[in-house]
Amino acid sequence: MRENPESLNSQAIELASHGQYVEAIACFKRALTITRDNALLWYNLGITYRDAGMLQLSKDALFTAYKINNEDQDIIETLAHTCFLAGDLEEALTFCAQGLEVNMRNAHLWNNSGVIFFTQGDYESACEAFEHAVTIDPNYYDAVFNLRDTYEQLGNAAAAAECDARLKNIKQGDFYA
Repeated sequence: MRENPESLNSQAIELASHGQYVEAIACFKRALTITRDNALLWYNLGITYRDAGMLQLSKDALFTAYKINNEDQDIIETLAHTCFLAGDLEEALTFCAQGLEVNMRNAHLWNNSGVIFFTQGDYESACEAFEHAVTIDPNYYDAVFNLRDTYEQLGNAAAAAECDARLKNIKQGDFYA
């Protein structure tokens, strides 16, 4: 049986889903020896490195995916998020901004930008970013939650209370950033 990138990718994803990161990474690397310019393989390798706690290797793989396809929203979001996790806040903001140039209606990138601004103590910019995210997707739990916290930091109790009321009517999704 001849190996192909698609089957190696599937095998690697299955291994990673069971926490077998070393084996998954080996599958991705093998697939990349067959085809070096596959953004999906680089993206999946980056996610696997991230999940294994290897943030610099994750950033490197995701950046390679980004160089191959610099308009893919998943790649940009994940690269920005990984930069954030690695503590590279300015780089994370840069990727958020680049992603928003491609798609200004990406609520995740607005939310992630807000998280970065909040982390930096820039509550006004965080508020603006979270408001964009909530305007795009009023039921985006994480963005409403983050907006509430930002309103509290800004001393806007009425707006924070409104967010609290709204949160009771939204199902909580996976936390993104």
